[in-house]
Amino acid sequence: MSKLLKLLCFGALLFAGQQAFCATPAVGPSLSININGGNAPADFSVAVQLVLFMTLLSVAPSLVILMTSFTRIIIVLSFVRNAIGVSAPSSQIIVGLSLFLTFFLMGPIWEKIYDQAMKPYMEEKITSEEALDIGSQHMKRFMLRQTRSHDLEFFLELSKTAPTDVKNLPIRVVIPAFIISELRTAFQMGFMVFVPFLVIDFLIASTLMSMGMMMMPPAIIALPFKLLLFVLVDGWYLIVKSLVQSFS
Repeated sequence: MSKLLKLLCFGALLFAGQQAFCATPAVGPSLSININGGNAPADFSVAVQLVLFMTLLSVAPSLVILMTSFTRIIIVLSFVRNAIGVSAPSSQIIVGLSLFLTFFLMGPIWEKIYDQAMKPYMEEKITSEEALDIGSQHMKRFMLRQTRSHDLEFFLELSKTAPTDVKNLPIRVVIPAFIISELRTAFQMGFMVFVPFLVIDFLIASTLMSMGMMMMPPAIIALPFKLLLFVLVDGWYLIVKSLVQSFS
């Protein structure tokens, strides 16, 4: 099993947030689960692991979208396509590029989770509760670096949670605050992307009007100039560079 697949399984454990113990041998077709802890660290039976992994398959898209850099990246790339005014690249290409950029940016964090939480848990050196705490702390640190303080204060106020240290903030407060901050940042970057293309539209429309060609749609004339500008400045390189640097 590859590291990525193991991390997906570990994500199921994080989502479940509870402990289970190995099934004890039983005579006949009945299933018996031992809930009395012994000296060995808590572990999941094969049946429970399968159920959790199937559960992960349904919630993994939401986890990737909402708890990583995916949201900001796909929104900005969509703004780029809309600003140029063409249907290319297709939605599949934008989603694929966003996913691979997300894997690139989140790779170091997922490596830490695997080395410090998943691997020791698979080797039965730590319990599932300890692995859950280590993994969630790494994800919280990433999200808090990208979250504005007033968004955290807003959700702390809504949840009626007493003021607490940043590292002790509950995950139910960090996630929505992170999402709101990501949406605001993505729209700010999208506005900056739109500005040069709006200038081109304005210049083309003013030129056509001054020439008396009011029946000519400005978008048709402006599109080649937009594409030319985007190619000359190496637009995709600048956009991707800005997105990656925005998370540093």
